[in-house]
Amino acid sequence: MEISELLAQAANLMLTGMIGVFLFLSILIFAVKGLSKLAATEQEPQQPANKKSSKAVSTGVPPAHVAAISAAVSQFRQNN
Repeated sequence: MEISELLAQAANLMLTGMIGVFLFLSILIFAVKGLSKLAATEQEPQQPANKKSSKAVSTGVPPAHVAAISAAVSQFRQNN
């Protein structure tokens, strides 16, 4: 085979591959757009629930936890 035939085959193979990839990506784009429109039409808008929000009152760290931590620190300092 001569170089010109090899280059022609290479160009043909490259063009075939590029067209294949282009077609695949085009089909994929249209499929994703179609599915997103389908999903958007099937989804019903949700009504916001009118619930009274109760704020959690944070009183900080419970005294029992403070006492336990203080005892643990004290014991650690005595041992080390």
